[in-house]
Amino acid sequence: MLARARSAVWLDAGARRAVHALKYGGWIRVVEDLAVVVARCVPAPHPDAVLVPVPLAPHRLRRRGYNQSAHLAAALAARWARPVREDLLVRARETATQTALTPAARVANVAGAFATTRNVARGTRNGDPRPTLVLVDDVLTTGATLAECARALAGAGWDRVEAVTVGRAVIPDFS
Repeated sequence: MLARARSAVWLDAGARRAVHALKYGGWIRVVEDLAVVVARCVPAPHPDAVLVPVPLAPHRLRRRGYNQSAHLAAALAARWARPVREDLLVRARETATQTALTPAARVANVAGAFATTRNVARGTRNGDPRPTLVLVDDVLTTGATLAECARALAGAGWDRVEAVTVGRAVIPDFS
């Protein structure tokens, strides 16, 4: 289960432009500026924490050529001196884009979409508790994606999963 999620900023006009430039425009260089904002606004995770980028679906990764969450995790890792593990979590199935879905549809869309890899066992250290995992993503809207990632990790025995995002979106009124 997702213990907590923190976002650096509300996804307003300026932040939305920057995140969209990274996510859809190929402006990977903006990730450094976004990481500076996150590092200033969100307290650094526990010293034993491990950053885990939210994985992209394989077809999106091929089309885009990069995972914006992985770039963001790497930039945050440099600022917070925490390791990144991209080998713990995978997309188990393709999902539709979440952008136009209602909150309930978002939950259904990502249900079962993430799985852990065999590498999760490498998170233990001589029987000691596993470190906190911090999921890294660009935007939190309903939290459905992050919660589903955390569910998969908890099912593999991780005790504490948190999340950090650049922006928190305002959920539109679907009534």
